[in-house]
Amino acid sequence: MTIGLAYAMGGEIESLLNATDAKLLETVCGAPIYEVEPGILAYAGGIGKVNAAMSAQLFIDRYRPDWIVNAGVAGSFVDVPIGTVVLADSFVQHDVDTTAMGDPIGFVSTVGQVEFPTDEPERCGAILDWLGVPHITGKVATGEVFMTRGERADFVRQTFAPALCEMEGGAIAQVCLRNGVRYTALKSVSDRLTRENNAAEYFNFGEAMAKLNRIVLPFARALKSES
Repeated sequence: MTIGLAYAMGGEIESLLNATDAKLLETVCGAPIYEVEPGILAYAGGIGKVNAAMSAQLFIDRYRPDWIVNAGVAGSFVDVPIGTVVLADSFVQHDVDTTAMGDPIGFVSTVGQVEFPTDEPERCGAILDWLGVPHITGKVATGEVFMTRGERADFVRQTFAPALCEMEGGAIAQVCLRNGVRYTALKSVSDRLTRENNAAEYFNFGEAMAKLNRIVLPFARALKSES
């Protein structure tokens, strides 16, 4: 079984690489791909939905993973401590809008759905419990915007009721669905939309990401051994 760990930024994957003997396999269209250990690969695909979709498809085409685990930081719509681990149970894309054509908000017409459920969230949650990792489970909203407090954030919260918002996971979910690759996501809260100036919190995301990266590899190993 091959598992791919999908990151966006070099700053997110850095602590994983520093803690392992990861080997750079190649860089494809600007996305570095590493072998962390046999059967577990990792890549940094870039920020935003286009980069996330492109790199996910490249990775799937070249390495044929059985499962992709998206790891990264995210803003929170709930007031939880920085570094809280969130297991995604579904994704929506809050910036997809064809309501003028009679579709519901967030409807992705190519695949005909609004929500993209992750695979086996109960099993993934049980692995986190077995690892002794406190976590919450929730929906994640993806879009091409760094979310800050204001009208847009209020709209996304009221429309989709997500726990988190970020810029890549929903795109990877869509690519995995169309390729028949299982998918889940582990997110670490980097900033809180319940607080003033959440962007200032975000710039200290390194600590939240380092905490998550101490979890990601044991999680992937457990996922691999149980499949």
